[in-house]
Amino acid sequence: MDKYKPSLEHNAAQKKLPRTVVVLGLVSFFNDFASDIVAPLIPILLASVLAAGPVALGLVEGIADAIASLLKLWSGRHSDLIGGRRKKLTLAGYLLSNTARPLLGLAVSWPVVLLLRSIDRVGKGIRTAPRDALVADATPSHMRGYAYGFHRALDNGGAVAGSLAAAAILAWTGLDLIEVILWSALPGMVAILLLSMGIKEENIGNKKETPSEAMPSLPPLRWSLLSRSTRRYLLVLTLFTLARASETFILLLGYQLGVGVVELLLIWSAISLAKAVTSTVGGQLADRYGRGSLMLISWVAFAVSFLLFGLVTSSSGLWIVSIFYGLFVGLSEGAERALISDYAPPLERGTAFGWYHLAVGLAAIPAGVLFGTLWQLHSAPLAFFVAGGVAALAAILLRLWAWPARETPLH
Repeated sequence: MDKYKPSLEHNAAQKKLPRTVVVLGLVSFFNDFASDIVAPLIPILLASVLAAGPVALGLVEGIADAIASLLKLWSGRHSDLIGGRRKKLTLAGYLLSNTARPLLGLAVSWPVVLLLRSIDRVGKGIRTAPRDALVADATPSHMRGYAYGFHRALDNGGAVAGSLAAAAILAWTGLDLIEVILWSALPGMVAILLLSMGIKEENIGNKKETPSEAMPSLPPLRWSLLSRSTRRYLLVLTLFTLARASETFILLLGYQLGVGVVELLLIWSAISLAKAVTSTVGGQLADRYGRGSLMLISWVAFAVSFLLFGLVTSSSGLWIVSIFYGLFVGLSEGAERALISDYAPPLERGTAFGWYHLAVGLAAIPAGVLFGTLWQLHSAPLAFFVAGGVAALAAILLRLWAWPARETPLH
């Protein structure tokens, strides 16, 4: 029986996530704990305290996300150019976000909210592509769907904890919205400490480079140099992002239906919990059955859920559709990122994730503004119906025009 022991140990090791992935997951948990104390309160803050409407919300979320995505290309590329040493960029991004975000509680107008939200997203832009590349650097190819799914599960778990904490504080203490937002600084600092002390460059698999090795030669940063399959995938993903308007619109829908602030926070938490439940399993299924299959199921379900949001007229309906939405969105979160790591050579992973986030970001402003404009000039149902139709079109193009070449299990 002893002769089988090494094989069993090897198999167990192959199923164990690397330390870097686990630590980055915990960092995301505490960062999203902080972020989701604040994020679900933004539409309420704009609508009640600052008297701003759906167009202002679309501008705030769209511009902030676009700024982040533009920076992600630079930061991902830069992390490749400095030899894959990605920790400092990741840390700087988390530090900037967790400095600016609590200051939203002191905003006196929606343009100030826009400014602070944009600074928060600058931090996100600096950290995200290097962080995603860190996960790929540390993880064997056959486990990357699992790794990204695990990371998204903890990310969504932090969102659950943050929104529940905000709901509990508002329900059981005398603190107001502004004070709750200021307290978000605490879990944010925990995330920064975890990252600074929990990951060392040698744990990521990077050797110490000599000066000549520290600046590798990379191809020019041109869209045309990406592979045809990568370009098609990113274009379809950009179209899908036009439908993927900020989830804060779901809360605004509830607010207009008369749902209370605490219940809205619980709905936000339920969405994040639903995504956390399916993201790890979805990543494992993507490794086993193919990335595209999981993404297609998720995108079709997204389209259906947005069509259903347009029909919601009660809080119970909002609960049901929100949970359905969260379960299927979470299913493809690992696959979506793992597919980028499949396309990219090791020395260009940061750049590839930068292009991925840039493509998503280019659609962020029109997605938010168009959704908010349709809502304000016509109605909320029309905005959700149009977004659902665009998502359905993106799902069709994914299957017929941009289907991933690698649709077999990865071993």
